[in-house]
Order: sequence, then C-alpha cells, then structure tokens
Amino acid sequence: MRRRKFLAATVALTLGLAACSDPSASTPAGDSAVTWPDAGTKLDGVKLTIWAAQNSNTVPKKVIADFQQATGATVQVVTIPDPYEQGIQTKVATGDKPDLAFWQPTASMLTAINARANLQPLTGAPWLSKLDPKLRDMTGLLDQTRYAALVTSPAVEGVYYNKEVFAANGVTATPKNFDDMVKLARTLKGKGVTPFYEMAGDRWSTQWWVQVQLADAAKDGLWEKVNTKKETFSSPVVLDAIKKYKSLIDEGLFNSDIKTAKFEDQGKALLDGKAAMVVQVNSFFGQLQASADTATLDKKIGFFPISPSGNVGTFIPDQSNALVAFKTGDAKREAAARQLLSFWMGTGYKDFIADRSTVSLQPAVPNPPGVPKALVDVHASLAGSVGSMQAQAVANPDLYINLADMINGTMSPEKVASTTQKQFEQLAKAAGAPGF
Repeated sequence: MRRRKFLAATVALTLGLAACSDPSASTPAGDSAVTWPDAGTKLDGVKLTIWAAQNSNTVPKKVIADFQQATGATVQVVTIPDPYEQGIQTKVATGDKPDLAFWQPTASMLTAINARANLQPLTGAPWLSKLDPKLRDMTGLLDQTRYAALVTSPAVEGVYYNKEVFAANGVTATPKNFDDMVKLARTLKGKGVTPFYEMAGDRWSTQWWVQVQLADAAKDGLWEKVNTKKETFSSPVVLDAIKKYKSLIDEGLFNSDIKTAKFEDQGKALLDGKAAMVVQVNSFFGQLQASADTATLDKKIGFFPISPSGNVGTFIPDQSNALVAFKTGDAKREAAARQLLSFWMGTGYKDFIADRSTVSLQPAVPNPPGVPKALVDVHASLAGSVGSMQAQAVANPDLYINLADMINGTMSPEKVASTTQKQFEQLAKAAGAPGF
C-alpha cells in the first residue's frame, strides 16, 4: 500500500508537469490579470468547496460562517483522508479539483501540485501589506510567484511538554539541547514516567524526530547539498539521525503502543500527563485547544525548540497554515475563491484569530485574549528557526512512511535512508530539478 501511494503521487506530479509542455496549460492568468473583488461583494447562488485534512477541517468554521452571511455564498468543507497530500495529488491528476484547499505552502509541495498549471496566482493580494514583513515571503512562493495564502503562523518542529509532569519530577528547567533532552528522558524513565509519546499508527509525525536532529546541518546548507547531490539521505549526517531515533525507541523511551498510537492518542496522553514530551508541530496544539481551555493549557503545556546544539526550531509551514486557490475553469468561482481569501485575511481576520485563539500574523491586529502561552512561544521561535526538508529540499519524499515502517520492524535505518533517497531522486527528476 505504501508503495502504491508513493507511485500515485509520482504519477500525479508527472501528469501535472506534462501539462506544462503545453504553453496554454502552463501560463497563469498573468500577474497583471489577477483582480481582487471587494470582500463584501454579493455571491448569492455561488457554491465553493474547500478540501481540508483531518487536522485542518475545523480551522475555517468561523470565517466560513461569516463569509456566507456577508456574501450569500455557500462554502462546503470536504475532509480528504490521510495521507492528505498524496490523496489530493492523485485527485488533481485526474482532473478533480476543489475551489480552494489547505496545502503546504513550501516550494517543493507547490511544485508537487504543479502550481503553475493548477493554481491561481495570488499576485497583489490586498492583505500582503498587512502581514509581518518577517513572514510575508517566508513561504507561499514558487519561482517568485505567490500561490499560497498564509493564514496561521508557520509550523515549527519542537517539543511540547507537560509542565505538571516536569514539576512533579523535580524538573525546573527545559533541556538546552538534544542530548540534554535525552538525558532528562532517561531520568524520567527511571522514575516510571513515559518520556516521549509517538503516533506511528498515523505515521506523519515520525519525521520530526529526524529533522530536529538535522537542524544544525540544515543551517549549514544540508538540504542544498542534498539538492545538488553532494549529500544524500544515506550520508552519515542523515543516517545517524535515523539510527539515533531508532535507538531511543529501542531503549524504551517511548510509549509502549508506539506502533499503533494515533494523533488523538498523542494529544490526550500529553494533556493527561501519561507522557512527558511530544515532538510535534503547531497542528498538534490545535488538537489540545479542542480538548482544553486556555487556562488549563497554560497550566499544563509548555513548548521549547530543540536541536543538537541548542534551542533552535525547524520551521515547516504545513497544510493547516495556508490555502491555495485552484484554476477550475469557472471564472465566477475562481473570483469568489479569491474573494474568500481576501475576506479571511481582511474583514474576517480579527474574528478568525479570536475564534482559533491563535497568534496574529498582522502587527496591526493584536493577539486575541486567550492565546495560550505555548502557542506564543512557538511563534516567537520562528525568528531563529531553520528550514525543514519540506521548506528547502527540491522534493518531499516519503520519509515519514519509511520511518513508520522502521518502527514496525519492516525496514532498517539503512533501508529507510536508501528508499527515501530513491524516492527523492524520482520526484526531483519528475519535477525537472537540475542534475536529476
């Protein structure tokens, strides 16, 4: 099944890129041709569809309700089963497109969806001047054309921890680097505490453990070296991180049900104090917010970034952070999709972030009351963070699936590395990356 999903994604990418050989298919509407309807323009009778993943399907609930009331449009959210990205690529390759979709706004994933042929350019979006300048061009661009709208703070790979578990076991300071964190984990295990919780049943978070170990290497240009074949996933720097992850699992520092545990299990375990730490991204905190109020979260949950050398985060804008608007061939719906984005980040933005209790991306719009401190700390870590594989590599292979297979005993670390490298080369070649 894993191999079929990878091939489906590769076929989807190849089909999309093939369309680029036709100039009429690859030429966007033209930057100068992008127009932005007034956010309040009436849209009676217009129906829009948004594709979302399991962890993003509730994000637009408030803004959709407000947009529908203001414009008369009807907006339906359709949840695409995990693995979300592969599912969308396969659908798009067969001509099935929504009006908008949550999508990882990195260059590699915009390439994977063949943005030039399939997505509307968002050139001149009216909210761009309102964004924090540090975030404006961090993501969402491919070949200098904007295709994704950032709606929430870009995700950061780091460590969420239970403050009460730390305090009950005499931990008064958070770890200062990766080895310090492992040392703490061993101490906690010796006291009968489950140090780390992983969700290999849902698989997608497994890669964070490898990537946080690569933060220093990423800062030194690792992914550019991988892009230019100077390094591979089988090079010691990456393979050693994979081996380290496996050794920590073999040591018993993770939950005993690691092979079958799922996303919802992970959140519950940390919130209930059944585990001390979780390596995750922002969407994980969204799950916690659905289960507890801000006062409870501030009391129980903290966050710290982590890397081999210190407290450095790894930024990975994910699909819950941004939306793309598709070219559907229906000019009225395409304009309405742009209007929804304009409303979202304009008229509806203050109410949106208040509903989500999330950090504001616009300096002129203050954080709403009740934003949990951990989420503020995650956002603050962006300034000193480094790019993830997804943000800096030319292709995004199935590292997480291969790592899950390792956890389930069907792949060795060496096989994870070599399989991921082979996938990376196939995807890079299909994308037309130089040297592949």
